[in-house]
Amino acid sequence: MYRSHVLVCGGTGCTSSGSEQIISVLEKEIEKQGLSEEVKVIKTGCFGLCALGPIMIIYPEGSFYSMVKTEDIPEIVSEHLLKGRIVKRLLYTETVEDNNVKSLNDTDFYKKQQRIALRNCGVINPENIDEYIGFDGYAALGKVLTEMTPEQVIQMMLDSGLRGRGGAGFPTGLKWKFAAGNQADQKYVCCNADEGDPGAFMDRSILEGDPHVVIEAMAIAGYAIGASQGYVYIRAEYPIAVKRLQIAIDQAKQYGLLGKNIFDSGFDFDLDIRLGAGAFVCGEETALMTSIEGHRGEPRPRPPFPAVKGLFQKPTILNNVETYANVPRIILNGVDWFRSIGTEKSKGTKVFAVGGKIHNTGLVEVPMGTTLREIVEEIGGGIPNGKKFKAAQTGGPSGGCIPASLIDTEIDYDNLLAIGSMMGSGGLIVMDEDTCMVDIAKFFLEFTVDESCGKCTPCRVGTKRLYEMLDKISKGQATMEDLDKMEELCYFIKENSLCGLGQTAPNPVLSTLRYFKDEYVAHIEDKVCPAGVCKGLVTFNINADKCKGCTLCARVCPAGAIEGTVKQPHIINKDKCVKCGACIEKCRFDAIYKR
Repeated sequence: MYRSHVLVCGGTGCTSSGSEQIISVLEKEIEKQGLSEEVKVIKTGCFGLCALGPIMIIYPEGSFYSMVKTEDIPEIVSEHLLKGRIVKRLLYTETVEDNNVKSLNDTDFYKKQQRIALRNCGVINPENIDEYIGFDGYAALGKVLTEMTPEQVIQMMLDSGLRGRGGAGFPTGLKWKFAAGNQADQKYVCCNADEGDPGAFMDRSILEGDPHVVIEAMAIAGYAIGASQGYVYIRAEYPIAVKRLQIAIDQAKQYGLLGKNIFDSGFDFDLDIRLGAGAFVCGEETALMTSIEGHRGEPRPRPPFPAVKGLFQKPTILNNVETYANVPRIILNGVDWFRSIGTEKSKGTKVFAVGGKIHNTGLVEVPMGTTLREIVEEIGGGIPNGKKFKAAQTGGPSGGCIPASLIDTEIDYDNLLAIGSMMGSGGLIVMDEDTCMVDIAKFFLEFTVDESCGKCTPCRVGTKRLYEMLDKISKGQATMEDLDKMEELCYFIKENSLCGLGQTAPNPVLSTLRYFKDEYVAHIEDKVCPAGVCKGLVTFNINADKCKGCTLCARVCPAGAIEGTVKQPHIINKDKCVKCGACIEKCRFDAIYKR
């Protein structure tokens, strides 16, 4: 028995901040102080507060140390672990109130969260199956195989109201029911862990912090539909997730939780990993299955749907990581428990990867129906530098922008669709007043153009033409007639594209047109970018009254566009200026401005 457990985040975010070095130094210091038999160091998954890494939590006190450096380790070990004195100066500031240390669950970031999919992330060692089992791991699979029929499992998913967490929110139980109803000599269970949306990292974090939950859920799904083989399709750019998932699969096989005759039930189920090369289109179910088969990742016409002819032309179900992560808890806690969380048509919780112009960048899991305001202002800590909230993009390139006027919208599948956005996989990008909405639409269209597989003309050509129109607008070269043509093209692409990539590609354009049309008009008629972002419509200027002639701006200008002598006001040569903004960043007197 250990008297103290030190949990250190080993997710991608904290690893990039140096958590591996933290663990190495920590273990050496613990050994040096003779505490190896009393203190255990555990590398976990993501805690959620990614902006504060490396993160360390020491139990039983629950002390939350953030932005830990290797030079802090000797003090933490000697003071906290040896002498029992918490090092308050290193604690996450939100946990210290009136010189008292409060529970992490009482902080603004955590108190409105409810963790289901993320319940084990930051709690267990993801590379140790015994720790997962210690937290009811594989109990749901055991219950299903020994107490329930496949029909009962499917009915439970139907009754729970669980909807797919990867896109439009199709009912999970219905998808399983369709596949179960089609007879075949072989069926497949697939997991979409490709996660291609810019700014999204929910599925990656679950696989890094709790890979066994996905394995268990896929085995349950296999039993429900009569499948004996599963595939996890995961992007190769997720090396930590791939490694831990493979370790988990190997451990599950060693424990007899994958393979032949699981729980002596007569049920066989095996699982393999397939790596994706990072193609966004492979997030579409038929393109993903085509890629698993070894072909170029292109979508197939539907019908037939995958439940009839999917992977290798056999009945197949595909859910994403977060969807599967909910399944074991529903089995163990019951339908009524799950239905008590969320809204009438959107049950349970949703994990969001919150990024952009916000204080608390990271992962949050909240009940469906939580307002955007609660996520941005309370959980997210608001907008930095006293700036105003302008919009939030949900659903990535397939979603849309939610303006400040709708910040009190309750987030669920139907509400987001009603206001021109979508849930998507759960990326939530926050934007402040310095964001140009034309530029945002252009950014997502550029991504979609690059990621289009090119199989169908509406998407291949249409998104390219759409991007060119946005580019004209951003340079002040468009007319109001172009704006009308652009909107018409958006609807054409939506209605005629083969797969979800093309059908949703115009969403960022349509939502920004709907809520921020005045910015488009300003770019076209006034030749002005209100946010001062679009380079073609911006000029850099120096306020002679504020300029002290320090020459710092001239020294950092890569184009040699700033002229002047020491202690005299400088000027910017507009013909040479490349509008990189380096001068504004370096000016200490607020003398340089854009207009």
